Amino acid sequence: MGYKITLIPGDGIGPEITEVVKNCIDATGADIEWDIQEAGECAIEKYGTPIPEKTLKSIEENKVCLKAPLTTPVGSGFRSVNVHIRQYFNLYVCLRPLKFYEGVRSRYSNIDLVVVRENLEDLYAGIEFQHRTKEAEELIDFIKKSTGNTINKSSGISIKPISVENSEKIVRFAFEYARKNKRKKVTAIHKANIMKFTDGLFLDVARQVAKEYCDIEFEDRIVDNMAMQLVQKPELYDVLVCPNLYGDILSDLCAGLVGGLGLSPGANIGEDIAVFEATHGSAPKYKGLNRVNPSALLLAGFMMLDYIGESEKALKLEEAMAEVIKEGRYLTYDFRDPGDTNYVGTKEMGDAIISKIKSKK
Repeated sequence: MGYKITLIPGDGIGPEITEVVKNCIDATGADIEWDIQEAGECAIEKYGTPIPEKTLKSIEENKVCLKAPLTTPVGSGFRSVNVHIRQYFNLYVCLRPLKFYEGVRSRYSNIDLVVVRENLEDLYAGIEFQHRTKEAEELIDFIKKSTGNTINKSSGISIKPISVENSEKIVRFAFEYARKNKRKKVTAIHKANIMKFTDGLFLDVARQVAKEYCDIEFEDRIVDNMAMQLVQKPELYDVLVCPNLYGDILSDLCAGLVGGLGLSPGANIGEDIAVFEATHGSAPKYKGLNRVNPSALLLAGFMMLDYIGESEKALKLEEAMAEVIKEGRYLTYDFRDPGDTNYVGTKEMGDAIISKIKSKK
């Protein structure tokens, strides 16, 4: 059975890593027709928008997309191209697996964490009021009248919505993911000791949903304590389910445990559409230099293959990458100590991974 998948090469170093990752995925024998589309800064001149309608239509029709890093142009009208895609398709889950691979420079080993981040609510919903506008002043007056709390008139204001429905969906996803992938524990992250009506709601919902999954251990942690725990004893944790902002912060912290964003893939998942991506930026200063690590987008490809039911090919892809990293001969500069010039380029690392894939057939 063949698959038609939207492929967005993106900006900066995006096209280089996309070509390498596409070739690696094709080497597994996956029957994929790549529907190449444009988005980000590179689409502005041609379409007048960083998100062309034809790109959105392609994702909507194909249901699955692999996306390289995008740049949101200044003054484009979009807070973030990535956020726009998530909100447009109601991709309520941001799934971030963070795993240590032998041969990576890190202070830690044996890390295998999964961050399940709510993608649409919280402070990232984008409901904001600019300081000293009529709307902000009216909201400040309303808050004063209804709660007695005084807010400085020069304040900008952001609204933090957290709903029962979306909290239940994200927590249930975390438990279902844990069950499917034979994970043992789900930890809900919050600041319910302070924000009782938003984070408190999230925690209450998580506790209710947890009662339906007696086969999986459940606990909760206050977010600042969780940050410390992850640095001190990350081996005690498994699946972390978080509201939007905390998930964003903790997923980068966890990326630091396993070697950085160069090894950190992500998936944005809705009811019937999923967009897989590298979580690092477009790094325009390295554009065209054949220098950057393709592993994050490659691991996003691994997640994508697993999502479409090609689990054996996904495993083959991951194992090939892991073997190349462990052997240490064909790795990009970020795997080396500062000053060590014994590294290869993006394409050369990709070729080594392809060679490993072909040896497994």
